[in-house]
Amino acid sequence: MLIGMPGAGKSTLGVLLAKKLGMDFVDTDILIQSRTGKTLQQLLDEKDYLHLRRVEEEVLLDIHNCNAVIATGGSAVYSQAAVAHLKKNGLLVYLQASREILKKRIHDYETRGIAGRPGQCFASLYDERTLLYERYADVTINCNELDIGQLTEVIAAQLVGRC
Repeated sequence: MLIGMPGAGKSTLGVLLAKKLGMDFVDTDILIQSRTGKTLQQLLDEKDYLHLRRVEEEVLLDIHNCNAVIATGGSAVYSQAAVAHLKKNGLLVYLQASREILKKRIHDYETRGIAGRPGQCFASLYDERTLLYERYADVTINCNELDIGQLTEVIAAQLVGRC
């Protein structure tokens, strides 16, 4: 299971890892959208960030597939129940990227469907979530210096034989 900030590469790496390891791939943001028929941003606009986090928790608790690489939404770590459930089925790999790198990658912070408090700036969200990612991660991978191919190899080596 991949955890980390939006823009860290969870979905991109997840697809490559699943292919390399011969596993299924699950993107929980897509599961949320499929379940609700709405984009993450629409859920935020129509309700609020807590509603999106509740839906995300429900989706995470419904996952029962150990033979999958799962790219979680950035806010998955706000649910202790979901984190505990995911840890029963595998390792949580934190894709750690610096605030500066993420800001370069995320150009649509206000419209991307990021479940932060109203008016919460990216720096505040980053600091808040980093503490949670570090607390729950079984493995932390620094993504600042490696390209996508190198990251795939490093993470695959951590996951081989461990589910």
